[in-house]
Amino acid sequence: MSTQEGRAGELRGRLTDSLYGLGWAGVKKLPEPAAQALGRRIADEAWRRRGKGVTRLESNLARVVPGASATQLRRLSHAGMRSYMRYWMESFRLPSYSEQQLIRSVSVAGLHHLTGGLAAGRGVVLALPHLANWDLAGAWAVTATRTRFTTVAERLKPESLYDRFVAYRESLGMEVLPHGGATAFGTLARRLRAGGLVCLVADRDLSATGIEVSFFGEAARMPAGPALLAQQTGALLLPVTLWYDEVSPAMNARVHAPVPVPEIEGRRERVAAMTQTVADTFAAGIAAHPADWHMLQRFWSADLAPAGRAGT
Repeated sequence: MSTQEGRAGELRGRLTDSLYGLGWAGVKKLPEPAAQALGRRIADEAWRRRGKGVTRLESNLARVVPGASATQLRRLSHAGMRSYMRYWMESFRLPSYSEQQLIRSVSVAGLHHLTGGLAAGRGVVLALPHLANWDLAGAWAVTATRTRFTTVAERLKPESLYDRFVAYRESLGMEVLPHGGATAFGTLARRLRAGGLVCLVADRDLSATGIEVSFFGEAARMPAGPALLAQQTGALLLPVTLWYDEVSPAMNARVHAPVPVPEIEGRRERVAAMTQTVADTFAAGIAAHPADWHMLQRFWSADLAPAGRAGT
C-alpha cells in the first residue's frame, strides 16, 4: 500500500468514527418518530444509489427466496435497507432508553429456555444471526434477567471506532471481549462454568476456520465457538431468532429449544452436527423474515475468494 493510500484509509477511518459519534450523540436526542423518519430517508437514499452493500444484499436474498423475480428482490432489498437502518436508529437511541421503555421494546417467546437454564446454574450460550436488532435483544436480556452477559466484538479500524462500540455495548450491561484467540474462548468458558450467560452473533464466520454447514442448500461457514463452548462446559446452547412486524412496534424474539450434544464419536463431529442444527434454526427464521437479515457482505463459500477470506 502506498503512503497516499494509507493516508486516504486513515482519513476514511477518522470520518467513519466521527459519523458514528454524531449518530450516538445526535440521534438519541431525537423524538422516536423523527428518528424513524430519518432512518427511512437514509435507507431509501442508500437503496436508490445501489452501492455494493445493496447489490450484495440482493444477491444473498436471492438464495433465501429462490425463484424471486428481479422486481421482487428489489422490493425485498428496499425493505431490508429500511430494516437495517431501523437497527441503527434504535441502536443510537438505546443508551437513552429507560428500563420500562427497553422492556416494552421486545416481545419474547420461549423465554423459559433461558431463565430455566440460568436458574439451574448450567450456564447458557445464546446464538443469534444478524436478524433485526441483536444489540436491542442483548440489552433487553440484561434488563429482564438481571444478568450481565459476555460477548465478543470484531476488531474494527480505526481503533477509536472499536473502542466506541465497546463502550456503547458496555454501557448496556455487556462484558465485551476482542474477537479471536484462545484468551477470549477461555474467558467465555470460565463465565459459563460459573453459571453465566454468553451471547454470540453466530451466522458469519470471521475466523476462516469455522464449520462448513448447508445453508439454504449451499455451503457456508459458521463459527464453531457456540457449539464448542456448550460441549466443553455443559452449558445450554440456545439459538435465538429476531424479527420486526407491522402489527407491533416492539421487536419480536424467539428463544429456541436447547441444541443437544449428539451421541457420536469425535469432538469436531459433534460440534459440526450442533452447528448445523443452529444453522437450520437460523435459516428457518431468516426465511420467515428475509428483510430483517442484515447481511450486506459476502457470506456463502462460493462467493468468497480462496485467499483473504477473513478480510472479506
